[in-house]
Amino acid sequence: MEDKKPVSLPENAQRELKPGEKYEPILDPAKKYAEVTPYSVCIGILMVVLFSAAAAYLGLKVGQVFEAAIPIAIIAVGLTSALKKKDGLAQNVIIQSIGGCSGAVVAGAIFTLPAIYILGVEVNFWQMFLSSLLGGVLGILFLIPFRKYFVKEMHGKYPFPEATATTQVLVSGESGGSSAKTLIAAGLIGGLYDFLVATFGTWAETLSTTVMGWGQAVADKAKVVLKLNTGAAVLGLGYIVGLKYAFIICCGSLLVWLVIIPLMNLIWGGSVIDLMNTGVTMTIGEMAPEQIFKDYARHIGIGGIATAGVIGIIKSFGVIKSAAGLAVSEFKRKDGVKAEKGPRTEEDLPMKTIVWGVVIALLAVFAFFAFGGVVHNVWQAIVGLVIVAVIAFLFTTVAANAIAIVGTNPVSGMTLMTLIIASLILVAVGLKGNAGMAAALIIGGVVCTALSVAGSFITDLKIGYWIGSTPKKQEGWKFLGVAVSAVTVCGVMLVLNKTYGFTGDQALVAPQANAMAAVIQPMMNGGGAPWLLYGIGAAIALILTFFKVPALPFALGMFIPIDLNLPLLVGGAVSWYVSTRSKDAAVNAARQEKGTLIASGFIAGGALMGVVSAILRFANVDLFLTEWNAQYGEAIAIVPFVLLIAYMIYSSMKTK
Repeated sequence: MEDKKPVSLPENAQRELKPGEKYEPILDPAKKYAEVTPYSVCIGILMVVLFSAAAAYLGLKVGQVFEAAIPIAIIAVGLTSALKKKDGLAQNVIIQSIGGCSGAVVAGAIFTLPAIYILGVEVNFWQMFLSSLLGGVLGILFLIPFRKYFVKEMHGKYPFPEATATTQVLVSGESGGSSAKTLIAAGLIGGLYDFLVATFGTWAETLSTTVMGWGQAVADKAKVVLKLNTGAAVLGLGYIVGLKYAFIICCGSLLVWLVIIPLMNLIWGGSVIDLMNTGVTMTIGEMAPEQIFKDYARHIGIGGIATAGVIGIIKSFGVIKSAAGLAVSEFKRKDGVKAEKGPRTEEDLPMKTIVWGVVIALLAVFAFFAFGGVVHNVWQAIVGLVIVAVIAFLFTTVAANAIAIVGTNPVSGMTLMTLIIASLILVAVGLKGNAGMAAALIIGGVVCTALSVAGSFITDLKIGYWIGSTPKKQEGWKFLGVAVSAVTVCGVMLVLNKTYGFTGDQALVAPQANAMAAVIQPMMNGGGAPWLLYGIGAAIALILTFFKVPALPFALGMFIPIDLNLPLLVGGAVSWYVSTRSKDAAVNAARQEKGTLIASGFIAGGALMGVVSAILRFANVDLFLTEWNAQYGEAIAIVPFVLLIAYMIYSSMKTK
């Protein structure tokens, strides 16, 4: 066999292009490659089944949802290399794209549908399956018109952390050489590091100011606390996100944890505030800062995310108008007259297909609601359809934006808002009680899956753009992945409900679904929504936009726990440091690229070992050093974390 030629991403893959400059992907747009083959489709389907079942099983059993894209990419690289497949890189993109449906559909399903069981409402397999399938189909269709905007027009403006890591795995696995060695070494170090933390508790996963006596006193009295996740994967994510966005995200987080939460305690510390009529009995002063964040402050982030999303829609009106104009022009085109064909890497599914697909999917949603036992009458089905269509369309770009910036999809927050809106509207049209709760959760499941799939899909399309895949093929085969994943997830969910159940002793954890159930039950019984907190978040987003500060990453910082935000700032600072030390721009660029490889290795290693740790936990293999961790964990955690940072800096700087 011939030696592999060195393959790497072009120098301008992750920076903004200069005037007149063009990005040329790894695979030549003028050539055709064996992308969709019986091998790539079959392996992709196999990955969907395996990872959908595993993710649903572990997510419901131990409350841990893992991202499947990187493990699937690693397996794909190993298989094509072992089998010596021709056009391995092109086929691996398709495998990863089909297989990546698993994590997205699982998140959409298990965040909402188990709440139906928790609330004691009956649901059948077909209702769950159609909720996941139709949501996934809408997520794909709504996103495709925005592909060029996100992956091409915004080239270099968004970091795409997860897409970066997955692409580095695919490219390094294809080429071998020094890049592969760097990625493998970083993957081993990052994977071992996170495995020692998650499985053995060798040191604490999170550092907190409460470890010190004065810190605990400040947390108890003033409700001020800072936390830092010490994981290698999160540090790597921060490096790829970069200092600019990491700083904005942390500003949002610090506003909540250092200003809003202490202010709430100062003003309402002796009060019991029950904004949603959920039966809260504790005063604000009796709550820990984490509880105040979960029950109150986090909703400010949700309001900010929603408003930032609407602002983004308004700002990108030109993109929407362009997509709509293209659709109209295709419908008006006379038979036999074809549009001028561009390069292979610019081919999307025809806009006519997208429009008809959306129409058929929405009609199917209406039929599902009206005749599938979801609502009581046609009027309520129309209302449900409007909720799904409007919210899924509006928030599709929000989900894509969030993934492009920070690699985290705030789908749970957007779904929570969807459930609240759906519940209020359904109650207004006469649908209450158990039937109302089931309808709201199924509607929420459709929206949640749509947003989750859209966020995941923009990652796949960016990977394809960097490598040089044919978007049309990625888009077409994504539907198959969603269908297979929906069948698998819903089947696993039914089996787990019969085996373990979601309520009572030894029940499945399902933390997200329990949270959704806790919100929706009072809503269907006359409860309210935290509109004041949403309004504060909306006002913050509007003020930020006025001062030209990106509102979405700031709002994400308010929504995501602070322990996951501070390490982003550390990773971003490392990225800035290694890329600015030399007076030679080429040296800085080389160091930045090597650091990206190391960061990608940390993410890949952490993702793989996270799956292993979750499986061990599920199998009741208890290797966690509980007493050791409680006594010494936080005290020593700073040492390995600093060593990890030092390795990242030293290895990145050691570049010719």
